[in-house]
Amino acid sequence: MFADTKAFSGFSVDDLARAREFYAETLGLRVSEVGMGGLLTLHLAGDHDVLVYEKADHAPASFTILNFSVPDVDAAVDELARRGVTFERYDGFDQDDKGVMRGNGPSIAWFTDPAGNVLAVLEQA
Repeated sequence: MFADTKAFSGFSVDDLARAREFYAETLGLRVSEVGMGGLLTLHLAGDHDVLVYEKADHAPASFTILNFSVPDVDAAVDELARRGVTFERYDGFDQDDKGVMRGNGPSIAWFTDPAGNVLAVLEQA
């Protein structure tokens, strides 16, 4: 039924202005406003869009909402750290000093947006 239908995902934040600044300035994504405000579109590679909306009772997702596949996870982590991003540490995951988990699938590091949603950079295989 939906095989030829374009689909997109979305998630909430508690402050759209802070989200716009983070996704556009810190992550360097192309971001546009939808309609009369209240909605953002993140334009990702491969013609993939993600909708971001403000929600007064926002609760951060307890799982990774966006994964960014990169050719070199160390370079991505270093650049994000220079831009003020702090990487998450999780109990039970063997992460190095940078916060990168290695040797259990692709090398991956997690961080959050200003609303507390979990994002990740992972190295392409």
